[in-house]
Amino acid sequence: MRYKIATLLYCFNDAGEVLLLERAQEPNRGLWSPCGGKLDTAAGESPYACACREAREELGLTIQPRDLHLTGVVSEHGYAGDAHWLMFLFEVKVKVNTIPQRHREGRFAFFPPAELARLPLPRTDVDQIWPLFWKHRGGFFAAHCRCRADGSNDWEIEASSLGNDAARIPKL
Repeated sequence: MRYKIATLLYCFNDAGEVLLLERAQEPNRGLWSPCGGKLDTAAGESPYACACREAREELGLTIQPRDLHLTGVVSEHGYAGDAHWLMFLFEVKVKVNTIPQRHREGRFAFFPPAELARLPLPRTDVDQIWPLFWKHRGGFFAAHCRCRADGSNDWEIEASSLGNDAARIPKL
């Protein structure tokens, strides 16, 4: 299987609400997740350049690498039985206070962190990624997920450095 490499952008407004995208396309169509996209590996695009490009394309936000904090790296072995994923999770330091326009990727909305539990989210986000993000906010983590054919997953935390501004972990 080949690797797919992507970035995810964790954006917040001044009220501390999370900006999420209800995905109109696979993977995770119909579910709410942070926006982002795949690296242009043919052009040798870096994860930071990809995150800046995706912010411009999906959010209409022009940012620089210094406006990003790399909170986590997640590798998924055998996701959906057809690819491995390597995902770079960036918190965007610039506050986003307006809802971006709907586009081909889906529609956006802000949610208080405590309301994430009521949303349809990808299962791995609920079980692992969001809890790891909240715990390591302002710090860094690396995690590896071995996706099984029966839908179960085995997770291993490979690196963990808690940040000074880690938020209380909302229950999902």
